[in-house]
Amino acid sequence: METIRIIVVDAQEIVAIGLRMWLDDIPDMRVVAFANSGRELFERLKLVEGDLVLMDVSLSGMDGIDTTRRLRKEYPKLTVLAHSNLTEIEYANSMLKEGAVGYLLKGSTKEEFTRAVRLAATGQRYVSPTVQRNIDIGYTWTDKRFDGEYVGLTDREREVIRLIAMEKTNEEIAMALEVSLETVKTHRKRLMAKLDVRSTAGLVKYAVDRKWV
Repeated sequence: METIRIIVVDAQEIVAIGLRMWLDDIPDMRVVAFANSGRELFERLKLVEGDLVLMDVSLSGMDGIDTTRRLRKEYPKLTVLAHSNLTEIEYANSMLKEGAVGYLLKGSTKEEFTRAVRLAATGQRYVSPTVQRNIDIGYTWTDKRFDGEYVGLTDREREVIRLIAMEKTNEEIAMALEVSLETVKTHRKRLMAKLDVRSTAGLVKYAVDRKWV
């Protein structure tokens, strides 16, 4: 039985330490490296080879979604399995859309973890039941994406949502980005539709969950 070489990407090193201890008695799995950010992962990949990246969504700087997108381009043979506390549909769809083969919740049982990793290592999808239920329910507040398709944010929309999370007013955002007030209002409206949120608080939560601020 070939060993599945796992690279853990998480803001907390204790996650990797815990997984190493957890996998001691599983002969076909081994944690070979740890990175606490997307950028650190790409440095690690210059020195170590792995089969599967266990990727958290919430990472400082380049988050798990952006990191997965870059991995798909630069290391297409490296499998990504999302590993997160976030259960909302937009995070799961984002990870799956950008190249993750599955979405595993932190706190899962050892049995579920090993099953998810083995399925992912062979290219098969595994989504934790709670997350799958959210995907099946679909989007609550918009009729634009019943198919569950993820609609990505543009670079300008990312700038806008970061400024919103920093408590900037529409006028301050317009001045910072050198655009009109109406343009900022349009960005807000599109962001709320894309992310299926009904208020500024939802936009801020999205930015905080992904550690953009």
